Amino acid sequence: MKTILVEDKAYIRKGLLNLLNLIDTDLEVIGECESVEEAVVVANACKPELIFLDINLTDGNAFDFLEQTKDLSFRVVFITAYEEYALKALKMGAVDYLLKPVDIEELKTALLKVKTLPISIQKDQIRTVKQVWNPDDSKLILSLHDSFQVIDLDELMFCETDKGYTSFYIRNGKKYVVSKTLKTFEEQLVTANFTRPHQSFMVNLKFIDKYDKSGVIHLKNGKKIPVSTRKKEQFVASFLNRTIE
Repeated sequence: MKTILVEDKAYIRKGLLNLLNLIDTDLEVIGECESVEEAVVVANACKPELIFLDINLTDGNAFDFLEQTKDLSFRVVFITAYEEYALKALKMGAVDYLLKPVDIEELKTALLKVKTLPISIQKDQIRTVKQVWNPDDSKLILSLHDSFQVIDLDELMFCETDKGYTSFYIRNGKKYVVSKTLKTFEEQLVTANFTRPHQSFMVNLKFIDKYDKSGVIHLKNGKKIPVSTRKKEQFVASFLNRTIE
């Protein structure tokens, strides 16, 4: 069974490879990847039959990878650190997963199950997991360095993107940074009453205190956000519509 290891930490990949060599001679590890981008390329090119898939990767998460692969003709075993929300999603979807550090007996059990699981059933399970993972448009799940953070969009004041990273500023003063561009979140944020007045910012309309016609937004916490000339007309329309409501 052609296998790919998708995990952003080299020592975990090495440990998993050692365990696989100990317990299963039918698996052939044909590739190791540490990012969504790399995994998509390798999976589409090599057509693996099994993928051990870390949920939290350097440039996204497991579901970003699954959305970008051409098909789901391979079986999946998720790998995750102990995070309550992640485990809840995986258990409700009944998809096989391994906790870090990987236990050899749990690995044996997962391999036994995955070899007999029809691909069609796995596809349904993964769809269920994805729905649980991000159940509605009122919340956003951020993949941080060592955890998954649930954000209530009603409490999110604004986002700022810079050099491939996006910072999320919450009403309570907390700030979270992820290694994704703002474009990744734009569609969901627009449906949640956010506007994009500038290429580098998205703003929750409910937190705007006033707008200077010179092209500056004043938030209720005192933060000033520029409105680009190109986006000025669109922003003003959004702002006035929100005010009327």
